[in-house]
Amino acid sequence: MTYENIEIEIQDYVGIITLNRPEALNALCADLISELGNALDDLESNDDIGCIVLTGSEKAFAAGADIKEMEKKTFISAYMEDFITGDWEKVSNCRKPIIAAVAGFALGGGSEIALSCDLRLATPRSKFGTPEINLGLIPGGGGTQRLCRLLGYGRAMEMVLSGEMIGGEEANRIGLINHLVDEDSLREKTMEIAQNLATKSPHTIRIAKAAVRTALEQPFSAGIQSERDLFCELFDTADMAIGVKAFLNRETAEWTGA
Repeated sequence: MTYENIEIEIQDYVGIITLNRPEALNALCADLISELGNALDDLESNDDIGCIVLTGSEKAFAAGADIKEMEKKTFISAYMEDFITGDWEKVSNCRKPIIAAVAGFALGGGSEIALSCDLRLATPRSKFGTPEINLGLIPGGGGTQRLCRLLGYGRAMEMVLSGEMIGGEEANRIGLINHLVDEDSLREKTMEIAQNLATKSPHTIRIAKAAVRTALEQPFSAGIQSERDLFCELFDTADMAIGVKAFLNRETAEWTGA
């Protein structure tokens, strides 16, 4: 499949999706989001891919939704078209781990897509924010919910109501990102983490993601029970037997994905 707004690269079992609208600071137009959804479908169905990296340019991961597309929207058109947000939930729903490598701006929808990823890396020059309030809007791609779960009520409320940006160092301090790295090291560090994840059992990775997600979606007691159920079920998988045997024999596990 050919793409006009993104680029796809595969390196050492890692699928790399680069948002590629540099003239618009990777603003999230409907075509880009549709292409992103298709690319995620392709990479998720590719058994040779163990991890996915989502990145942009040096200036911008994504500077938000394309305002020109928003100008004439009404409630009916935005709601019925599932404007922009429909396909980008594929980022959150992907069963393979996704890492956001954020250089430059990640604002509005760009910030929301980064929040939808499992891990986030950024640089001191990176800028995160939810400036929708300045347009008479609120985040519409999960930003209010994910920020609150990640940062807590107070910090999430301040970001949403103020619309102000925070830099990479502040994002690291409050736990918005996992790693703060120099600009020259962003790709190298991201690929180091991605390649490590890609060496794990793909089946167990999927189960681990599902288990952690229950902490966001279920009460604590239900999450504990869900974790216990998933843990016990893994004892009957081929990869569990392979992993234990490899550990005891000091060998490298050759996963089957089952």
